[in-house]
Amino acid sequence: MNHYSKVNWKLSPEDPNNIERLEGRTSNYPNEKNFLEVYDLLEMMEDYLFELEIRNYSHNTIKTYRSIIRNFYNFLNDEKELNNEKKVLRGFKRYIRYLKREKKVSQNYIYLVTVVVKKFFEFEGLHILEEVKTPKRTKSLPKSLNEDEVKTLINALDSYNPVDSDSPSSESLKLRNKLILALLYSSGLRVSELVTLELNHVDIDERTIRIRGKGEKDRIVLFDDATREILEEYIQKRSCDSEYIFINRQGKHLTTRYVQMMIKDYARVAGIKKKVTPHILRHSFATHLLKNGVDIRAIQQLLGHSNLSTTQIYTSVDMETLKNVYDRAKLV
Repeated sequence: MNHYSKVNWKLSPEDPNNIERLEGRTSNYPNEKNFLEVYDLLEMMEDYLFELEIRNYSHNTIKTYRSIIRNFYNFLNDEKELNNEKKVLRGFKRYIRYLKREKKVSQNYIYLVTVVVKKFFEFEGLHILEEVKTPKRTKSLPKSLNEDEVKTLINALDSYNPVDSDSPSSESLKLRNKLILALLYSSGLRVSELVTLELNHVDIDERTIRIRGKGEKDRIVLFDDATREILEEYIQKRSCDSEYIFINRQGKHLTTRYVQMMIKDYARVAGIKKKVTPHILRHSFATHLLKNGVDIRAIQQLLGHSNLSTTQIYTSVDMETLKNVYDRAKLV
C-alpha cells in the first residue's frame, strides 16, 4: 500500500517554511513539491503489481498493467510543474489526448489505460482521477474462421515443410504444429494455456485436459477424436521426456510468440486472407459450438470465462445461422 501521506503533497500549514501560509498564495506557488518527488510511482507500481499477483491475476494481465503504468509515468516525467492535484489530473488528460492523436490507439486501449491508472491510483489512496469518466469500449465482434478455413489451415501442414532450427526433423515439427492447431481449435485453449500444457494434464482415453487458467482457476476441456489420433502419434514419436507437451530443442516449452508466428505462417501457406491468430481459433471454436446448438453456459465453462456476459458476445457473431433460422420461419 501507499507509504506516502497526502500531507507530503504540500508543506504543512504549520511548517515555518510554508510561504503560502504566510502570504496566502494559491496552490501554484513554486515552493510546493512536485508530484513525482513526493510519490515514487515505480516503487508504488511494484507494490500494486505484487498485490495483483497475490490475487491470482494472470502473468499477461500483470505485464500489461506494468507497461501501461510505466508509460504513463514516463509521460509525466516530461510534464512541468506537477505541484497540485489539478495539474496531475490535467497531465493525465493530456496523456489520453496524446495516445489518441499521436499514437492513434484504439478506443478500447484508451478504456484500458483509464481503468488501469485509476485503479492503481485508488489502490494507493490517491483520488486525483475521481472525476475522470471511464470511456466506453467499442463493441467489436470477435472474428473467426469458418469450418472450411479451419480445415484448410490444419491440412496445410501436410504439404508444407518449414525450416526450423529448433526441430530435429521436419516431420516431427509438422506433427507437433498440426497438434497445436488442432488443440487450439478443438479445445478452445488460450495460447498461454497451450504452451505450458503438461502430459499429466491430459487424459487421452477420456479426451479431456485439465487446465489451470486465468486467476489460477481449474477447468476441464475436451478434444475430438481426430485430435486424439494426432496426439497419440505425437506422444509415441516424441524422443524426449519433458513434462511439457510442446517443447523446443532446448527442452523448454514453446513461447506464445513462436506459436503466433507459426500460425501466421501457416495461414499464409493455406491462402487464408484473414488475420489468423491463436485467439481467432479460440473464437472459431466458440462460434462453431454455438452454431451447432451448444448451450451458452456450456461454452462459458469450456472457455473458462468467469462472467457469462463475456461469452454472450458470441451470440451476436453468427449472422449466417440467424438468417437461416429467420428464412426457415417463412414469415408471412
